[in-house]
Amino acid sequence: MNQPPEPQYPQGPQYPQSPPPPAYPQPQAPAYPQPQPPQQPAYPQYQQPQYPQQPAYPQYQQPQYPQQPAYPQYQPAPAAPPAPLPAPAAPLDDLEYQNAPGNRVHRKAYQRSADATAFGQLALHVPGFLMSMMVVLLLAAVLEGVSGLPYWLPTLLWIASGALVFHRPSEDFFARHLLRLQRPLPHELAALSPVWREVTARAGVDGDRYELWIEDTDHLNAYAAAGHIVGVTRYALENLPKSQLAAVLAHELGHHTGGHAWSGLLGWWYGLPGRIAWQVIRAVTVFVIRFTSFFSYLAAGLMIIFVGLFTILTITATYGLPLLLLVMPYLVAAVGRRAELRADEHAAALGFAPMLAQMLHGVMAQEEQAKQAVFAQTGKPFTEAGALDRLLSTHPDHRTRLHHLQPYLQQPAR
Repeated sequence: MNQPPEPQYPQGPQYPQSPPPPAYPQPQAPAYPQPQPPQQPAYPQYQQPQYPQQPAYPQYQQPQYPQQPAYPQYQPAPAAPPAPLPAPAAPLDDLEYQNAPGNRVHRKAYQRSADATAFGQLALHVPGFLMSMMVVLLLAAVLEGVSGLPYWLPTLLWIASGALVFHRPSEDFFARHLLRLQRPLPHELAALSPVWREVTARAGVDGDRYELWIEDTDHLNAYAAAGHIVGVTRYALENLPKSQLAAVLAHELGHHTGGHAWSGLLGWWYGLPGRIAWQVIRAVTVFVIRFTSFFSYLAAGLMIIFVGLFTILTITATYGLPLLLLVMPYLVAAVGRRAELRADEHAAALGFAPMLAQMLHGVMAQEEQAKQAVFAQTGKPFTEAGALDRLLSTHPDHRTRLHHLQPYLQQPAR
């Protein structure tokens, strides 16, 4: 389809173009002269000055001194032999000798006896003896099954072995190896024999029947053991006045004349198998319980129950005899304290009560000094023995012994 032609419009009037603006001259910046940096002056180059060389001095030579003349080597003078140590001062000989060596001494017909204390010691050791008898019979029965030896023979030999208490070679072995005693040296025997003779003469006892022994310690102590042993420490011999040493020896002689020494040793000997068996049973029981507790607490509990039942059956079968062994140490200690007081009475009856009291006061003073030394060293007071320890002590305290000596101190000494 054809389009119609566009209409032709009339053009407007033609106006004249305006003239271009005039070209103004561009201003030119003035050319300023560029400043030139000043030229540094050329300084002359530094030349190291030439110093004159040091003159060559001659090398130092160590001067040669003349040698010292060879003097003979100094030989020290031979040392003088050491001066012998001063002999310890002899203890005061304040003993009133009533029986000169040449005088005739009246001796009692019965120089030994057994007082109530000795019989009490033997009675208290009967339960231990019966327990030891059971142990010996059991071992003898085992020995009979192994070797065919009659069971009564070992038992009879064990019972007869108590006689060794009064056997001199056996006493010698006992003194040397169990009590650690020594025979007195000649000068010790010379100092001890006159005092011992005076004590035995006052008591009417043959002093040659007893053996004098020495314990090499620095403690105040004395012994009466077996049938013929009388021992004192070296400290007592060298430090106690002769009167106090005589009082100590009279005390030990009282143990012999009262039968305390041999009865106590017999009780100890016949109770030894029972004590050994008790220690073995206790050690084995403790070991088994500890061993089973490593594997099972139930097994350890069953073991404890078994041990308890076995103990009850044993006590029932022996009529409660093992229960007596629990209180026996306290009873034996009580009888031992009574034996010490009896020995003090024996010494006091011979006229040694004042000397024995002086010795006890000296021991108390030494113990008090030892307590103060412990307090000064550790800053803690000395711990006194408890009630059970005092009940197990075989010796009464010093104040108790002094209390029992008062009746003899109020009487004039004979």
